[in-house]
Amino acid sequence: MIKVQIDSIRASLMSEHRVIILKDLDSDRFLPIWVGRYEAEAIAIRLQDIQVPRPLTHDLLNNAIAELGGEISHIAVNDLRNDTFYAYIMVNLNGRQIRIDSRPSDAIALAVRANATIYVEENVMAEAGITPETDVNAEMSDEEISAFRDFINTLDLDDLPLQ
Repeated sequence: MIKVQIDSIRASLMSEHRVIILKDLDSDRFLPIWVGRYEAEAIAIRLQDIQVPRPLTHDLLNNAIAELGGEISHIAVNDLRNDTFYAYIMVNLNGRQIRIDSRPSDAIALAVRANATIYVEENVMAEAGITPETDVNAEMSDEEISAFRDFINTLDLDDLPLQ
């Protein structure tokens, strides 16, 4: 399994969906996972340490697991079928390891609350992972870069209306 961390949560300009970008800690690979708006907000609330007056669903589940003597050890995005990601939550309870089927967004929301490690199976990363080009400027000629720089330098930003 590949250890990852949340790189970012991004909004789609075309829909209410969000994309969670998971970053491979040992390489430059990223795994984008589309999730709903509310699931992304549940993750972002915890990442940004926003305090809410009452527990959200993921807080409730995390609290219930802890009160029952369990501990979330890790979560894993373990499969991709028909463009749908699958995940599980691994809970240690009374010397047993319990594997709970989950949507990736819910598993990630729990992981950030429990400070649990996030993994992605190698086959999932191989199928859906993205490795960005390392040098974007490598495809632009020096002339193109110079022309772009000249254009930027001629912009009069003082004429922009303030909103």
